[in-house]
Amino acid sequence: MHTYLEFEKPLAELEGKVQELKRLAQEDPTAGISDDVAKLEQKAAQVLKDMYANLNTWQKTQVARHPNRPHFLDYVDGLIEDFTPLAGDRVFGEDEAIVGGMGRFRGRSIVILGHEKGNDMETRMRHNFGMAQPEGYRKAVRLMSLAERFNLPVVTLVDTAGAFPGREGEERGQAEAIARSIEKCLDIRVPLVTLVIGEGGSGGALAIATASRVLMLEHSIYTVASPEASASILWRNSDKAKDAASAMKVTAQSLLELSVIDKILPEPVGGAHRERARMIEEAGDAIEQELRDLSGYDGQTLRRLRQEKFMAIGRNGFA
Repeated sequence: MHTYLEFEKPLAELEGKVQELKRLAQEDPTAGISDDVAKLEQKAAQVLKDMYANLNTWQKTQVARHPNRPHFLDYVDGLIEDFTPLAGDRVFGEDEAIVGGMGRFRGRSIVILGHEKGNDMETRMRHNFGMAQPEGYRKAVRLMSLAERFNLPVVTLVDTAGAFPGREGEERGQAEAIARSIEKCLDIRVPLVTLVIGEGGSGGALAIATASRVLMLEHSIYTVASPEASASILWRNSDKAKDAASAMKVTAQSLLELSVIDKILPEPVGGAHRERARMIEEAGDAIEQELRDLSGYDGQTLRRLRQEKFMAIGRNGFA
C-alpha cells in the first residue's frame, strides 16, 4: 500500500478513485467505465508530474524521509553480488546503524558501506533508524582501511538524520569517532564515491561522505543539522523547521550550485519510492561511471584531489 505525504492528499484522492473504479470494472465488466478509468489515470499522472516539478524545500525534505524510499540494503540487494557483511569495530561492539562489507559490483570487487534505517518497526529499532553510535563510525574506518590495504574502491550510501545524540554515544567518544572517520575518508588512496539516497544529516553523514565524488538523488537532502534541530537552536521553536530548511539550502539543487556536491541523479516522477528497481539501477549506472572516471588516478593523486576538493568548499561563491 502506498504511503502518501501530507502535500500529496489531492493525488491520494485521485488515485483512490482510480483504484475504486478499477475494482468496479473487475466486478462488472459490462459497466463500461474503462474510458473513465483511463481519463482519471491520465489526470492523476499529470497531477503527480506537476506536483513533483514544483516541490518546495520542505516538501523535498518530506520526500527524502519517505519510509518507502529504497534503503541501503535495497541497493546492496539490487547491485552487489556475493556481499559479505563485516561486523564490529574491534574496540567496543557492533552497530547495525551502519552496515558494510565487501562484494562484487558489476564485475569489480569493492567495499560498500552506508546507513540503514530499516523498513518496519522491528528493523528500524535494530538499525536505530540509521543513527550510528561511535562504534559504527569506527567500523567504517576499519572497512575503509581494509579497502586501502587490498586496493579496493569504496562506495558509501548516506541516509541518516544524524549520528545518535544520546549520552552513551558521547561517553564512548562520538565526536572523536566521527572526526576519525572523516580523516580516514580524506586519507585513503583508493577511489571513494558517495551517494546521498535520502537524508544526509550533520556529521553523521559527513563521516562517510568526504568523498572523491559526492552524488545526491534529486529529492534527497544534505544538512549541517536537521531542520527541526536548527529551528530549535535559532528560534527556540521546532515548528519553524520549514523556514530553517529553506534558509539552510539543504536540497541537492542548492548544494550543486554551491559546489558542495558534484552531481544530481534524477528520480522517477513521484520519487525514488515509486519506481524502486529503476532508481537502484540508475544509481548503479552513475556509481559505475564515477568509479571508471577515478580509476585512472594513482593513490597519491586521489588523496590530494580529495583533500583539495574539500578545502576549496566555501572559498568560491559563499562563506
